[in-house]
Amino acid sequence: MAVAFRDYYETLGVPRDASNEDIRKAYRKLAREHHPDVNKDPGADDRFKEISEAYEVLRDPDKRKRYDQLGANWKAGQDVSGAPGWEDVFRRGRQRGGGGGGPSGGFGDGVRVEFGGDLDGADFSEFFGDLFGGGGGRSSIFDSFGAGSGRTRRSADQEAILELSLEEAAAGGTKRLSIDGRELEVDLPPGVRDGQRLRVRGGASSDGDGDLILRIRLRPHPRLRLKGDDLQVDLPIAPWEAALGAKVPVQTLTGTAQVTVPPGSSSGRRLRLRGEGLPKEGGGKGDLYAVVSIKVPKKLTRTERDLFEQLSKVSKFNPRAAG
Repeated sequence: MAVAFRDYYETLGVPRDASNEDIRKAYRKLAREHHPDVNKDPGADDRFKEISEAYEVLRDPDKRKRYDQLGANWKAGQDVSGAPGWEDVFRRGRQRGGGGGGPSGGFGDGVRVEFGGDLDGADFSEFFGDLFGGGGGRSSIFDSFGAGSGRTRRSADQEAILELSLEEAAAGGTKRLSIDGRELEVDLPPGVRDGQRLRVRGGASSDGDGDLILRIRLRPHPRLRLKGDDLQVDLPIAPWEAALGAKVPVQTLTGTAQVTVPPGSSSGRRLRLRGEGLPKEGGGKGDLYAVVSIKVPKKLTRTERDLFEQLSKVSKFNPRAAG
């Protein structure tokens, strides 16, 4: 059975005799291009992970030597240089196969490893300082993480994506994670935002060697839209509710609330519910805006049709008139 190989040299686009500086430059160029925070293409996450994995191996002289000798099984220490396909696939580096373990770990609900490994502090702080601003200043077992904070990343640090619903992000609290058979409880501060980085001290391994960097990713809500600290939700109302005014229920993050629709409301009107948005970092909460959307029946009963026809005859309202 042929052994498939992942060619790290091809991943970084460098020759097999590339210097450490060439490898570093290639990594930085590709990482800037494919980092998922700046590249929104669907495959950016996977591509960035491949680039980081290749750099993790090739930048380390010992790992690179084992990889050159053993190929994709360099971690296991099994010499497969005689396996079918070795010459064409690995040594020449002209085809790219599967195989080869990456730095990813087995996280549980809503969490997956983005990349891991041995990025040196200078590379990490300089590179990410170009991409992101400074972090937030929350306190708990987390530290908000940003390259602008002046911190550097230790070699054993690991980064993961933590996916949350809007409700979970707003509430904060304890989140139980699973990584490599270990159970980890983390306390999320209320109001975390999409893209925010949180550092779990000593969370990368069971012996506390390295920190776990959680990058927050908020899942799209089926009805609510996040705009800064505020939320928006569509509020469907009937034509007579728009004309006469009404009190109607509206969905919030924590349930439902009553909102007053003033008489004469048109589609697009925004009705504010104070304090029903996300918690703000400095205290307080944003607002929820219910956006009026007037709906009409797709099918009218005979009575409804008669009433609408009567209204059309007696009403002087012209929605296309200026003013």
